[in-house]
Amino acid sequence: MEPISGTIHSPAPAGVREPSAVQAPRQEEPRTAPAAPARDQYVPEEAHTPCGLYWMGRDEDGSPKIFFDDPAPKAAEDLPEDAESRPPEVPEAPAPGRDAEKCTCDTGRVDRDIRRLKERREQLEGRLRTETDETRARELERQLAQVDRELAQKDNDTYRRQHADFS
Repeated sequence: MEPISGTIHSPAPAGVREPSAVQAPRQEEPRTAPAAPARDQYVPEEAHTPCGLYWMGRDEDGSPKIFFDDPAPKAAEDLPEDAESRPPEVPEAPAPGRDAEKCTCDTGRVDRDIRRLKERREQLEGRLRTETDETRARELERQLAQVDRELAQKDNDTYRRQHADFS
């Protein structure tokens, strides 16, 4: 038997490269658990004091004006004794010599529209009772259902208030 060092190496097949040097085995780094993803964190804020109260009122001429009540207490000499210093709970008195405005609400247009829909529904129901053709009867039922939906939408107080005429 011949020692291995004395053997003749045959050339490597075409396309195969021989390693030039023997590489030392790589040492793997110790595996650690993946880091937890960053998340938002709740940080409580300090309680803040209210900044004041805005309210609508009327100035000396009766024009609308915005007033501000500052929550910080003021000295008694700083407080003016006029309409601006009144709190919003005090009702505004009408200006002397001026007539109070009267407002009227008219729902006549809405009522006429509802009455027209009810008449249309009665007309369709009468035609449906006398109809003998199935196709025409289905068409009348469809029209009747549409009128009923529109009537259900319009025949209520909310619709009347929203579509009323104010003068």
